[in-house]
Amino acid sequence: MAATVTDVTRPAVPSRGVPHRRGADLRRWRHRLTVLSFLTPALIGISVFLVYPLLSAIYFSFTRFDLLTAPQWVGLRNYEHLFTSDRTAWTAAANTLWLVVFLVPARMLAALATAMLLTTVKRGGSVFRIIFYLPALAPPVAATIAFVFLFNPATGPVNELLAVFGVDGPLWFDSPEWAKPSLVLLGTWAVGDLMVIFLAGLLDVPKPLYEAASIDGASSWQKFRFITLPSISPVLMFAGITGVIQTLQFFTQAAVAASVASGKATTGGGISSTFGYPDQALLTYPLHLYVSGFRFYDMGYANALAVMLFLVAFAVTLVLLRRFRVFVAGGERG
Repeated sequence: MAATVTDVTRPAVPSRGVPHRRGADLRRWRHRLTVLSFLTPALIGISVFLVYPLLSAIYFSFTRFDLLTAPQWVGLRNYEHLFTSDRTAWTAAANTLWLVVFLVPARMLAALATAMLLTTVKRGGSVFRIIFYLPALAPPVAATIAFVFLFNPATGPVNELLAVFGVDGPLWFDSPEWAKPSLVLLGTWAVGDLMVIFLAGLLDVPKPLYEAASIDGASSWQKFRFITLPSISPVLMFAGITGVIQTLQFFTQAAVAASVASGKATTGGGISSTFGYPDQALLTYPLHLYVSGFRFYDMGYANALAVMLFLVAFAVTLVLLRRFRVFVAGGERG
């Protein structure tokens, strides 16, 4: 008689990997929620104070809006007016570009030179650092007013000092040719903020590199060119990019200088009527934007100007980031 073999089916054993995977997913989601909870205040602030104003500016740039009536959709008319009819906008843009080309490098060179000078001071270095940093603490309005009075062509001490040496001083802020260079002098006077950044970068350069270069007979210029500059190149990149962005938004000093130099140091409509003095030499792009929006109440066109300023600043920042990679230590040519 043949034996009968009975097949016994074993019960399925639950896999240990599934609960482990579920636990890992649960922990991952908890971690993400924790991170999101910490980021929530910042995300709310960015959304309310950056994203929403930016989207609103883009929308209003396509409308006719005077703050009193509901905005009316006009399409690309504001941008057409900017590129085809508004010559003042191009004058203001040219003045702002002039400041970017001359003011930003002047501030960087002055700050770097001051920082390098302070690194050589053996005694009393902290005192000199405070002295050189103090101008940066002066309020921009007060500093500009004081500068205009110092460079007053008739009674200012600067021209009186030049007269002692037989030099006939220029009109400074009252001259279309000297108004913007006078702003550059004002900007290079208050370089304490940049000086501190450069000083931190210079103090971080490894001293053995200089010692090895001295043993090899390197000159001071060669040390600066091949050791100092590559070592502080990230600081230079930061100073250059932030300087360009700030100068594209140059507003307070130009407005106050034009107001005081014209003899109408008032507020509100008084200041806006003097923007650009003398002969539109101090009219920057942000000032023209302000006049369009708050003097002529053409908020739609002012928003179009603001959107163009944002696009230009964004594009310039991208270009500078790409170009500065060449000078950053270890960077590759883009």
